[in-house]
Amino acid sequence: MFGAVRGAVLDAVLPQLCLACSEPIATPGLCAGCWLRIAWIAAPICMCCGTPLEIASETARRCVPCTGTNPVLTRMRAALRYDEQSRSLVLGFKHADRLHAAPSFARWLAAAGEELLVDTDLVIPVPLHWTRLAWRRYNQSAILARLVARAAGLPFLADMLVRRRRTPSQGELGRTARQQNVSGAFALARRHRARVAGKRILLVDDVLTTGATLEACARTLLRAGAQQVDALTLARVVRRTTE
Repeated sequence: MFGAVRGAVLDAVLPQLCLACSEPIATPGLCAGCWLRIAWIAAPICMCCGTPLEIASETARRCVPCTGTNPVLTRMRAALRYDEQSRSLVLGFKHADRLHAAPSFARWLAAAGEELLVDTDLVIPVPLHWTRLAWRRYNQSAILARLVARAAGLPFLADMLVRRRRTPSQGELGRTARQQNVSGAFALARRHRARVAGKRILLVDDVLTTGATLEACARTLLRAGAQQVDALTLARVVRRTTE
């Protein structure tokens, strides 16, 4: 109750500002101009990896890379494309303590992952190595995952997975190098082993590039007995479906 009152007082004294351009707005999020400049991901998309498809078709519901494959992650979804317009939003939240953006981001995630959330038993974040967490002071994926789980009325566990070695940054690596970089990097926390078996788990992260980190997490959970693992990210890199 105190938090709600404090929030109402702050809203009355301090104007809401657009997350992108800092112009005053009536409701939290983006102003109309910045909203239109964001490349939101919407149907048609690949039913598996969630990448946008150029043509809607009932017969072709998978992108070329997903056709004929048996993916580790059952489904992946993202709210927006990771590009020049969205990069500052994501990086500001991830590295510059812009945590006030989290509620808006969580709403976008919940909308993008609506079909995943109805099939989810447990929401968890991609973990940070403890040294990186100590340096950054927060796990941006855990903040988003907690808010999404709360909105959907689902259980949330921040520490189900452990990042047992600090991997180099994935930023400049290609897909194969990324897979090698995170191979064996994740483990299931011992105290949560009994909570995995038969569960449909939703992994939450900030950005999907090649999916190597999410796949490494999913393999760890599936080996521990999870029924299926889906992934939900705030943004994703979108490549041509023929690549």
